[in-house]
Amino acid sequence: MAAPKVADYLLSRLREWGVGTVFAYPGDGINGLLAAWGRADNKPQFVQARHEEMAAFEAVGYAKFTGRLGVCAATSGPGAIHLLNGLYDAKLDHVPVLAIVGQTNRSAMGGSYQQEVDLLSLFKDVASDYVQMVTVPEQLPNVLDRAIRIALARRAPTAVIVPADVQELAYSPPSHEFKMVPSSLGICWPELAPDSDALHQAAELLNAGRKVAILAGSGARGAAAELEQVADLLGAGVAKALLGKDVLSDELPYVTGSIGLLGTRPSYEMMRGADTLLTVGSSFPYTQFMPEFDQARAVQIDLDPVMIGMRYPYEVNLVGDAATTLRALLPLLVRKDDRAWRESIESDVTRWWETMAMEAGVEADPINPMRLFAELSSRLPDNAIVTADSGSAANWYARQLKFRGNMRGSLSGNLATMGPGVPYGIGAKFGCPDRPVIVFAGDGAMQMNGLAELITIKRYWEQWSDPRLVVAVLHNDDLNQVTWEMRAMAGAPKFVESQRLPDVNYAGFATDLGLQAIAVDKPDDIASAWDRALAAGRPTVLDVRCDPNVPPVPPHATFEQITDAAKAMLAGDEDRWGVIKQGVRTKLQEFLPHRQG
Repeated sequence: MAAPKVADYLLSRLREWGVGTVFAYPGDGINGLLAAWGRADNKPQFVQARHEEMAAFEAVGYAKFTGRLGVCAATSGPGAIHLLNGLYDAKLDHVPVLAIVGQTNRSAMGGSYQQEVDLLSLFKDVASDYVQMVTVPEQLPNVLDRAIRIALARRAPTAVIVPADVQELAYSPPSHEFKMVPSSLGICWPELAPDSDALHQAAELLNAGRKVAILAGSGARGAAAELEQVADLLGAGVAKALLGKDVLSDELPYVTGSIGLLGTRPSYEMMRGADTLLTVGSSFPYTQFMPEFDQARAVQIDLDPVMIGMRYPYEVNLVGDAATTLRALLPLLVRKDDRAWRESIESDVTRWWETMAMEAGVEADPINPMRLFAELSSRLPDNAIVTADSGSAANWYARQLKFRGNMRGSLSGNLATMGPGVPYGIGAKFGCPDRPVIVFAGDGAMQMNGLAELITIKRYWEQWSDPRLVVAVLHNDDLNQVTWEMRAMAGAPKFVESQRLPDVNYAGFATDLGLQAIAVDKPDDIASAWDRALAAGRPTVLDVRCDPNVPPVPPHATFEQITDAAKAMLAGDEDRWGVIKQGVRTKLQEFLPHRQG
């Protein structure tokens, strides 16, 4: 048997680390790796995306929904460049992803050779925690192991560059000699908790508060039980950063939902009234949605000391795992007898969900997009995974979906890039093939790259134990989120040339691929469409004709502001009358009588 090559060893090392899937696209800069995959019986599995950026997004989705390392691979030059956007998504959302990229032969470097790009410089920012090029076989185990450990430890993207000729070299391990760096597999994680004095300081501050608000982010995932106990003792409400939507059930009466421009009015009002803030596992950046600086005393808990003490003038900054720290804090907290603050929060939450149901029921032309989300919410399987693309879909994902049980959900949080919805869903299916996945994507995102990735779904769906992957397209022929941002932030009417999209038959495209396709253009057909999609034995595309004039009203917007903004568009927005009608109808739901009186 021939001695293994560097490429063979690289794949075997990935297998030893437990990597079962690599999202990738081929090219001659990784021909050595591709040949090794052939010799390795496609283990780990090479999942062929339609574009390197999609491969990176799929690795991010895989990592987000499994908690494990996501891995992507690409060729030199243009392939490596295409990975960047997905890797920046991983960097900004703190997700462990390893990128393996090819490079031209060592003999050609520095010669302005075809597809020669200075990859160390290119990846220096996005993989700032670790990027390295392997130039001799003995270097590989240490570089690869460090890249994996650092990605997992820092929750960040790392990159390993392997020139094409190095991939083909016979592998030889580092020896017991000067300037050799041996390596080893595995890592055992500590359980990090703050010291006793810091815990007592935090407890004293929290016990002194009368109106406590909790802000939970993705770093609080896995600490749901502890969060519930702390919230109960403190009589607090819990708002969730968008990446933390799935950390605590929306069925809890004191969970106020998302916070920020895409957030809820109960979260906004709670932060306006709080005298104490406890932030757990969140680096939510929009300070204006938190209490005034002189209004509340505050405590932060975060595992990452680099992210501690940010966004707000916290008095106590606790570095530690969320669940471990909260468990240590619990015995020091005193139950608040006065529950008036909690009761007011619960009343606001109840009214909010009634308002959301009323807003989803507002008539539109032809379909109110909120109803698409509202009809799904009660139908979501307890183990569903939901992804949303950037754009107006993110608004309704944040406000209209009630998460419960073991549901998971995510989107591009801090980068807020277009296009990850469908590839996130694909990554989720490879990481959790036994769970149903629902993707919400605007038609802009589908035209940008979602349509192409339906081909990836076609290729691989039959290997998933649960074949349900539903892609719901918000079909309104408009780049709707930017249209609304122009109106609200720039005071400008819709610029048709940049905002209008060509009409595409998304259901027809899906049908041609052999996927189930359901076109919906009547509100009363939404419920049955969801039922069909969730009962199907194959992936489904819902092509839903939505009204682009239904406004994504931010939680702090007043009725007067809505009407004033509509009036400002009378001078030239082609949708001005639809905007005025839908804006007034939607905002009016907050002021109409509710069931609770």
